[in-house]
Amino acid sequence: MDNFVTLLYDPIWLCYFIGLIGLTVGSFLNVVIHRLPIMLENDFKSECAAYFETRTSIQVTKTKYNLCTPRSACPKCGHTISALENIPVISWIALRGKCRKCKAKISIRYPIIELITAFLSAGLALHFGYSYALAGGLILVWFLIALIMIDADTYLLPDSMTLPLIWVGLIFNSFNTFTTLDNAVYGAIAGYISLWSVYWVFKLATSKEGMGYGDFKLLAALGAWFGWSMIPMIILLSSFAGAVIGIVMVLGKKRGWNKPMPFGPYLGVAGLLALIWGKDLSLALYGIS
Repeated sequence: MDNFVTLLYDPIWLCYFIGLIGLTVGSFLNVVIHRLPIMLENDFKSECAAYFETRTSIQVTKTKYNLCTPRSACPKCGHTISALENIPVISWIALRGKCRKCKAKISIRYPIIELITAFLSAGLALHFGYSYALAGGLILVWFLIALIMIDADTYLLPDSMTLPLIWVGLIFNSFNTFTTLDNAVYGAIAGYISLWSVYWVFKLATSKEGMGYGDFKLLAALGAWFGWSMIPMIILLSSFAGAVIGIVMVLGKKRGWNKPMPFGPYLGVAGLLALIWGKDLSLALYGIS
């Protein structure tokens, strides 16, 4: 045990160890990204059915469905995925990206998310070392990866993820991990109010909704992690990324001008950048460290 702890204090071994954990977590995040929106939809249908006291017009899933049950299966043939077929990245390569039974293609997105989670986790280990900041950074990164993909797929930022992220950020900053607790509290307030104000100005001016309430809560969460002084930089980075990518997608005819574009992924990417280079970027952009 002592030798294991000693190895963890070595930066390279810590990097490898956290990277392997990230690879495993990435596999679980694939489950969260796919199932959580379905779980929310099922809950909504159940609530509607209970409210109207009828189950004839609303189809409610009767089988137990959550992040653990049922076991993962091929969506085309229903083949239950065994443990050997569920090893992150390796199984996808061994199966050549196809279901073992029906040979249906398995999206390359699954191993990509696993690898991104592993590389980001290992990078945090290298950046923060053995510290509370590493533990907090890993939690934040894992949450953001899931939120980015869920919002990109469904235009949803679930309260079950954004609200806990606010509280976890405040808890870590009660120990001054990333900023002071006062700065974190005001950051959560500033993050929510800033986008809430933009939302209402845009709605009053155009009679349209420019973003969802989930975006307010995500920025509030990032404010709780990094403090109020980082909010302008996060908004600037996310807005710039959204504008550039949106224009590229329109010019590439992958999205029309009138088609809505989720803002959460760009907030999430800005949050990832703020975690590693936030203070340097903040100082470079507007002279605040």
